[in-house]
Amino acid sequence: MAAGTHTAEEVTLARLPSGVEITTTVHSYDGADDGPTLYVQAAQHGREINGTEVLRRFHDRLPLESLAGRIVAVPVANPLTFDRVSYTTPEIIDSVNPNMNRVWPGNAGGSLHERMAARLWEYVGDADAVVDLHTGSPDMLPHVVFLEGDEESRALAEAFGTDLLLSEEADDDASEEWHRRGFAGKLRVAAANEGIPSITPELAHNKQILEDAVEIGVGGLLDVCRQLGLLPGEVPAREQTLARNHLGQVVTDHSGLFRPDPALEIGQPVSEGDVLGTVYEPTTYEALEEATVGREGLLYTLTQEATVAAGEKLASVALIREE
Repeated sequence: MAAGTHTAEEVTLARLPSGVEITTTVHSYDGADDGPTLYVQAAQHGREINGTEVLRRFHDRLPLESLAGRIVAVPVANPLTFDRVSYTTPEIIDSVNPNMNRVWPGNAGGSLHERMAARLWEYVGDADAVVDLHTGSPDMLPHVVFLEGDEESRALAEAFGTDLLLSEEADDDASEEWHRRGFAGKLRVAAANEGIPSITPELAHNKQILEDAVEIGVGGLLDVCRQLGLLPGEVPAREQTLARNHLGQVVTDHSGLFRPDPALEIGQPVSEGDVLGTVYEPTTYEALEEATVGREGLLYTLTQEATVAAGEKLASVALIREE
């Protein structure tokens, strides 16, 4: 059996005012037989490094001799935020679009992030499927987000294999907040709107490599490859919970110190009125607020950062979808 090949190419994404090039490495894995093309990227937000580690281990475990088709992998999609261990770039770098994941499919003549996205979109546009690896807060249940109503994207999400799947309403079906926050410019949304099935796995904590999250990611990518026919084998059947995204955030009305209820665990069901924790005034010890759940669902994030400001998110509760 003929073996597949791996190549690594340094690609210029954009240039700084000084002329210094912003470059990254694009890995291409080509099978001996024809098949679909999968585009995978990580570290679009530079502090979200578990996806980068996923791609390193995926590189080691990918059986090239069994590959049919092509995989394009970008372990550091945004070198600027990666170097700063940050979510966005400083205003002086891109004052118009500091968040790269709001500008897809990009603009070759636009702001810095738009140019970077446009360069990578040259690979995305040729793909048959897209996986955009992200991570979240310190206490988050790993999950996969996909565009609601897009059955091909849902099939990829199911194949990735997390216990929780979140469908996201977009465009005309989305909330005012979804539009206000520029979510139409996410890579996953832009790709899906171009007819390219696309998912966003959220693999939990940032800034630290977490073994469990990384292993979920590697196994998920291999199963996505099986789902697409890039690799042989069947995707195992799993019991998964399907819920809706962006509908159950619990925010605080007060600034202070937040102590979550120590009995709570992410992944557990919660009911309307359940207490998530208490916000205190740190100097007077006054209890300012008991944060409560607004509706029944599944608790999938709960902040562990004690210092909170009014309006900040404390938790997310997924609305379970009835099939």
